[in-house]
Amino acid sequence: MSVRVALFGTKFMGKAHSQAYRSVNMFFPEAPRVEMKVIVGRDPEQTKEAANAYGWEEASTDWRAVMHRKDIDLVDICTPGDWHDPMVLEAAKAKKHIVCEKPLGNTLEEAMRMAAAVSEAGVRHFLMHNYRRVPAVTLAKKLIDEGRLGRIFHFRARYLQDWAMSPELQMLWRFDKNLAGSGALGDLGSHIIDLAHYLCDDITEVSSAMATYIKERPAVPGSEEKKPVTVDDAVVMCVRFANGALGTLEATRFALGRKNHNAFEINGSKGSLSFDLENLNNLDFLSADDNDDVEGFRRIIACSKGKHPYADHWWADGHILGYEHSFTHSVNDFLTALASGGEVHPDFEDGLKNQKVLHAVEKASRSGRWEQVV
Repeated sequence: MSVRVALFGTKFMGKAHSQAYRSVNMFFPEAPRVEMKVIVGRDPEQTKEAANAYGWEEASTDWRAVMHRKDIDLVDICTPGDWHDPMVLEAAKAKKHIVCEKPLGNTLEEAMRMAAAVSEAGVRHFLMHNYRRVPAVTLAKKLIDEGRLGRIFHFRARYLQDWAMSPELQMLWRFDKNLAGSGALGDLGSHIIDLAHYLCDDITEVSSAMATYIKERPAVPGSEEKKPVTVDDAVVMCVRFANGALGTLEATRFALGRKNHNAFEINGSKGSLSFDLENLNNLDFLSADDNDDVEGFRRIIACSKGKHPYADHWWADGHILGYEHSFTHSVNDFLTALASGGEVHPDFEDGLKNQKVLHAVEKASRSGRWEQVV
């Protein structure tokens, strides 16, 4: 079986997804073969350059026409958030399977509309929360499902970056609510909310605070003209889970010295887990079954063949993997599910669940009260 793919978006995520499709063809021979048919962007020259650099057969700037091509089975949407809704709706109308970057929509209404559209069209859908498929994170899920942590009491997570701190940084699309939906909340917070759902349980109630530290930015680099920033720079959340656990989640683009610090700790009645993406091959695990004199966190290098998720497809034991492998694993799992008809998550229903939390967080920040996730 082969799957013919069109990718929409030529920048950072477009590059990451493109590499994932190439890597699936090379390292996952049991998965359907990927035909990288066409990449779609706005600038003709830049899109041609991306096609040549990333390995696509063609370049196009006509996204609607590509959606309806008969030689396309799967569309992959790597655009800014304001394009997700129209592109997903068009893809569903064209009966294409869909991979979409996160968060699903810029608003809850958009996410609801997209989830309904793919369900009605009967197409397969996948949301690219790639951190679920870092091998150490997948191993954490396995340990939790096996009961190694017992009853979970606490989930705490933080996603910290510092790239937005300079007031001289120009007005990017990520600082415009109409284009991005939100700031650190959707960009970073959606990832740790997804991990909370994956590793702990559904979030049912939230309390939150949000802040915007730089209120306006240069329209273009070095310009005296300023444009207002309409998204958050930082958010903190207290959450309650359906299983009774409590959680604290923090996302910011103003943590000086932190480049991509996506970390969590989970505490249960029988054990604890700790993970940091900046040390992504390691998972720290503590078991209450250990004798008191040796109890403590043990470090697991989660890349040993025959023992750890995805490791059989890569290098010799202990030869570490990287950020890019999480996209390859995600694409492989979705393509394999397409071929087998099996389930694969996160899908758009998971994305809608995530969007409901994002909506409740913004509501709680305005109200100053706990808000239900509905």
